[in-house]
Amino acid sequence: MTNHSRRRFLAVAAAVGASGCSTPLGGMGGGDSEDPAGGSGTETPTDLPRRTTSAGTPEPPSGTVDVRGAIYLPARAFNSYQMWSDYDREVIERDLGYAASVNLNAVRTWLCYEHWLEDPEAHGRALEHFLRAADERDIRVLLGVFEGVGEPPTEENLENTNPVDAVGVFSPSGDVVRNPDLWDRPREFVRWVMDRHRDDDRLLAIEIMNEPGWTIQKSFARGMHETLREERGDVPLTVGSTSLANNTDYAEWGVDALQFHYNFPSNAAILNDVLDQATSMQEATSKPVWFAEWQRIRTGRGFHSKVEGDEWQPDYSSMAPHIHRAGVGNFFWTLMVQPAYTVAQRKQGVLVGLFHEDGAVWDLEDARSIKAMSGDPSVDHLEERKEWPEWAAAAEGGT
Repeated sequence: MTNHSRRRFLAVAAAVGASGCSTPLGGMGGGDSEDPAGGSGTETPTDLPRRTTSAGTPEPPSGTVDVRGAIYLPARAFNSYQMWSDYDREVIERDLGYAASVNLNAVRTWLCYEHWLEDPEAHGRALEHFLRAADERDIRVLLGVFEGVGEPPTEENLENTNPVDAVGVFSPSGDVVRNPDLWDRPREFVRWVMDRHRDDDRLLAIEIMNEPGWTIQKSFARGMHETLREERGDVPLTVGSTSLANNTDYAEWGVDALQFHYNFPSNAAILNDVLDQATSMQEATSKPVWFAEWQRIRTGRGFHSKVEGDEWQPDYSSMAPHIHRAGVGNFFWTLMVQPAYTVAQRKQGVLVGLFHEDGAVWDLEDARSIKAMSGDPSVDHLEERKEWPEWAAAAEGGT
């Protein structure tokens, strides 16, 4: 980044705030601050469309969005260990086919350090199949190396598949993250990834860690990113940034693409303000800025706010047209219908996802608004079914 670009970047970052909100070494999940830009998150009472017709009504989105993606875990995987240790080629090919049917051209997913420690050859074979299957469907992969959100990677947490209390896990363990003397093996994992994929054009980017915290995890992520840069090739490098403001740090690390996450904005006005800030940051840095986690507009403030009424279910159409209109590359959470990733959300009966395992969608309007980002909103080939999956019924309604 040139000095001029850096000054412009810092000016934009100052305008959007100084910090986000996360919890080091697990327990939070989801990547929402009050305001993903890092500011106060003050609400405004009205929806402010960015463009209107001569009649004063919101102008429908037009054109295409370059990066149209989804977060991906198989429906019955509650963390990345389960995805890779129980890797099923038929499931992967089926699910990526569903993604292609709504013209997605990207998915975001994470590797698993713990599974790699157990069986690096099996992890490598599964990853190669995943990338090949995605490429055959014109889908590129935003590939995460480490995970900063969730519960400790104990054997029980890694393997639990009970839809009521299964958990996502942070990776590696807190003991490793806290002790730089134990970072040699994680660095070996980073080099293993880069030796195979530093120039792999099937990858959109390599993400060193999802939502590293502001203390211990941040130091670990920075150390691992240094190794990532030492081994770099043609594939862009990034960090799973909770907020726009966190990118003031990550830009100093030498990332090539910036991220922000905002799963549950309170209203469309706040969402549009954040999208404006994202496009300003993209212009200031000449780097892509991706809205790498989003779900629906929800009335509460923050990730753990109380869920009201029907807010337990997906509603991607509440956000997708605004993202489309802004033209921001994005990844919604999540491709497959499943109970919420975090137990705190699951206790409120939250369900996420677009596709059931049989190819039906939870909501046709969600599918239509997501596919419209490609310039084609037609979803005549899809069927709608607003029913909880039988295998997840124990989590229906919360606890």
